[in-house]
Amino acid sequence: MTVNIPSENQKGESEKRPSFCKTSNLFSILCTCSGINQLSAFLYIYISARDARGTSTLRSPPQEPEFWIFPPSYRSSVKVSATTFDPGIGESNQETDVGAVICNGREILLQAFNWESHKHDWWRNLENKVPDIAKSGFTSAWLPPATHSFSPEGYLPQNLYSLNSSYGSEQQLKALLQKMKLYNVRVMADIVINHRIGTTTGHGGMYNRYDGIPLSWDERAVTCCTGGLGNRSTGDNFNGVPNIDHSQHFVRKDIIGWLKWLRNTVGFQDFRFDFARGYSAQYVKEYNEGAKPVFSVGEYWDSCSYNGHHLDYNQDGHRQRIISWIDGTGGLSTAFDFTTKGILQQAVKGEFWRLRDPQGKPPGVMGWWPSRAVTFLDNHDTGSTQAHWPFPSHHIMEGYAYILTHPGNPTVFYDHFYDWGSSIHDEIVKLIDVRKRQDLNSRSSIRILEAQANLYAAMIGEKVCMKIGDGSWCPTGREWTLATCGHRYAVWHK
Repeated sequence: MTVNIPSENQKGESEKRPSFCKTSNLFSILCTCSGINQLSAFLYIYISARDARGTSTLRSPPQEPEFWIFPPSYRSSVKVSATTFDPGIGESNQETDVGAVICNGREILLQAFNWESHKHDWWRNLENKVPDIAKSGFTSAWLPPATHSFSPEGYLPQNLYSLNSSYGSEQQLKALLQKMKLYNVRVMADIVINHRIGTTTGHGGMYNRYDGIPLSWDERAVTCCTGGLGNRSTGDNFNGVPNIDHSQHFVRKDIIGWLKWLRNTVGFQDFRFDFARGYSAQYVKEYNEGAKPVFSVGEYWDSCSYNGHHLDYNQDGHRQRIISWIDGTGGLSTAFDFTTKGILQQAVKGEFWRLRDPQGKPPGVMGWWPSRAVTFLDNHDTGSTQAHWPFPSHHIMEGYAYILTHPGNPTVFYDHFYDWGSSIHDEIVKLIDVRKRQDLNSRSSIRILEAQANLYAAMIGEKVCMKIGDGSWCPTGREWTLATCGHRYAVWHK
């Protein structure tokens, strides 16, 4: 399936999504918040209602700041201890509790690759950058798929237990992970378990068996809708390749064993679930409960709502689908905030009014469930050489001024940080420094002060103000000091 959308130079930019059909070239893989806050005098309650179709509807608290408690759907599944709420406990102790880092809310992620990284001796390249990654303030670095793949980019996996890939050897990977550990930067594994390339032909003459390699499944491990003898898929099909049937107990048992191996033996700490639309969120919950990653994020990417080529103002349906997926994981995973990306990259073109929803809150997932929203501008699918849905290049720093000061868990893309020049690199580092020094986090309160065509301004955490756009604005009061600024953006702190 290919979404019919205009190119960036057409009015009202929409997503360009990669086709799910098999081609002669390598696949382009489709990339894709309730939380606990520290105890406070005020607790607002997450309200989950089920509509006639059984989907979740999330209503946000009536005013800032946002404090949340776990809803009944997963209150019992998450271990909550005193360390979760104690601001004086170090992160290393918090990590013993599933979801404690999400509760902490102070993540800043780096996507440490792009679509072409497999061509550039990648593990060695990253090893040289670890000191700078740590110094810049990143808490976790998302690596490309590290296991053997039929495609060099890593998104057509086959032998999941082989760590020799186009990015480098097993020894080079382990050297990188060891250096990351030395510099106290967690490493995020890209978990590609929606589909898997077979080694031998089976039912129907298709490559739907995995003989001769670890996890030597037969056709029962492949969904019947993609050529196997398993059950129907619990999500969307990734056509042209065997899709894994996660409803099979033996499959889930093997996957949990593999995830534990990545987590406890190889040394990955965080998980990113690729193409999370392809299988039920309940399995991500089971996998996270089994393998206990420190941090988890899912790629749930579908189209925003458009009227022809024009992006609709109201994207509640879009963010609700992401919210429902997160809820399905029992709140044990965050998700990439594709809603915020879609709105923000249109807003910077002179439509900043889009950045305030009818309730006066941010219009993406961050406005409803900030602790579970992973914000970003681009990734290896939307940007890089694929450029399926790129953020406008002349507005990149406005975008980072927004996500690095706002609630949610911000992510910086490798290309912007390392390939777009030292000036962009240094400006992003300054924004990260403001976020850390002012202790902004995923649940920081926000008051949107201006949302006009050419100007957006907000106060975050009552201690940071920011503006983007070419409209003139600055906070009133002598207590405000300019922290950093650049083309069409400025940030102040008290």
